Amino acid sequence: QVQLVESGGGLVQPGGSLRLSCAASGNIASINIMGWYRQAPGKQRELVAAIRSGGSTEYADSVKGRFTISRDAAENTVYLQMNSLKPEDTAVYYCNADLARVVGTRRKNYNYWGQGTQVTVSS
Repeated sequence: QVQLVESGGGLVQPGGSLRLSCAASGNIASINIMGWYRQAPGKQRELVAAIRSGGSTEYADSVKGRFTISRDAAENTVYLQMNSLKPEDTAVYYCNADLARVVGTRRKNYNYWGQGTQVTVSS
């Protein structure tokens, strides 16, 4: 009933840039938090960046100053601008949304994940 559709992943050289996007659609009353996680082979999934409905943001130390998260609230879309990419940024990036839905007569919070998009930084 809720879908997160990601785009923008691909292959880029070190020092290059990519912009990921994630659009949430379906039965959504409001979105509390949207963010990006990443997971490299054999590694733990980690939070990259997140943005709350009020606009506050959070970043992993490893990406501060290089990545920027932003949102288009009207379209329930979140973006991740990735600059100065490094090989260590190579991973599958997952969009995540913590949102509220109306189910019957009840308003409940849910967490959803996108399918993931591959980002490869290599020469």
